[in-house]
Amino acid sequence: MSTETHFVETLGHRPVMPNEVIEILNPTRGGLFVDCTVGGGGHARALLEAGAGRIVALDRDGEALPLAARALDSWSDQVELVHADFRHIDRVLDERQIVTIDGAIADFGMSSIQLEAADRGFSFRRDELLDMRMDRSSGFSAADLLRDVSETTLADHIYQFGEERYSRRIARAIVDARARAPLATTGQLAAIVRRAVPRGKRRIDPATRTFQALRIWVNRELEGLEEFVRSVSLRLRTGARLVVLTFHSLEDRIVKYAFRKLQLDSDINMRVLTKRPLRPGSDEVSGNRRARSAKLRAVERLS
Repeated sequence: MSTETHFVETLGHRPVMPNEVIEILNPTRGGLFVDCTVGGGGHARALLEAGAGRIVALDRDGEALPLAARALDSWSDQVELVHADFRHIDRVLDERQIVTIDGAIADFGMSSIQLEAADRGFSFRRDELLDMRMDRSSGFSAADLLRDVSETTLADHIYQFGEERYSRRIARAIVDARARAPLATTGQLAAIVRRAVPRGKRRIDPATRTFQALRIWVNRELEGLEEFVRSVSLRLRTGARLVVLTFHSLEDRIVKYAFRKLQLDSDINMRVLTKRPLRPGSDEVSGNRRARSAKLRAVERLS
C-alpha cells in the first residue's frame, strides 16, 4: 500500500465499491470527470490512478477539502477542489466554461471523518454539541431546529426521513424535555429517544433513525436530488456515465426513479445500466463497515 493510499484509508476515506466505480466510468481513456461529493478524495484518487486526465471535485463540507487536497497532492495539477453543494453543479461547471464531461460520481454516504470528528454532532456515541451541519459556514444546526419546531412537524420529519415507527412518541418526548431545559447536545437527545422507544429486540440503537432524520432535515439531503441527477446526466458526452452511491432507501428511491425518467425521455437518450443496484461484496463489507448499506446505480448517455 502506498503512503498516500494509507493516508486516505486510515482517515476513514476508503472509497466504497471502487472497483465497480472504475469499471463503469472507465477513466483509462483520460478525459474530464466530476466528483460531486469528494469527501476525503478516495474515489477521485481511484479515478486518477486509473487514468483520468482532469477532475473537478466538489464538496459542501469545506472542512473536507484540505483532507482531499492532501490525499490528491500527487495530482494537484489535474484536480480542482471546489467548496460547493452538489446541487450547484451547473453553476460550478458554467463558471469554468465546461459544457460536457466524460463521467461523474456522487457518493452520498457520510464519511468517517464527519462521524468521528469532535463537535460535528452527527454521532450519538459521544456527548457533543448538537450541530449536524455538513457545511458549518451556513444554515441552521439541529439544536436550532429543535428549539421551536412544533411537535406535529417534528414527528412528521422523524417519520418521513427516519422511517421511524415511534416518531410521534419520540417527538412528544423531545417537546416535553425542551420545556424543562434546552436541548444542546447529542447525549441529551439520544437519551430522550432511547427512553421514548419501547423496549424489545433492538437490532440497532433506538436513536439511530431519529439522528438520521435530523441530519437529512438539517442538510436538506433529499431536496433537489432528482434535479441534480438530471443536471449531471445532461452534461455527459456520448458514451459517458454517471455513478451514484446511496446509503439509505429514501435516497436510493429518488435516484432510481430519476434514472427511469431519464431513460423514458426520448429527447435525452439515456440508458440505465443497473436494473437493480449493485451491492458491495462480503469481503469489502468486512474490511469497510461504511460499505455495508451501499447501493450503486449508473446511467449512460447514448447520444
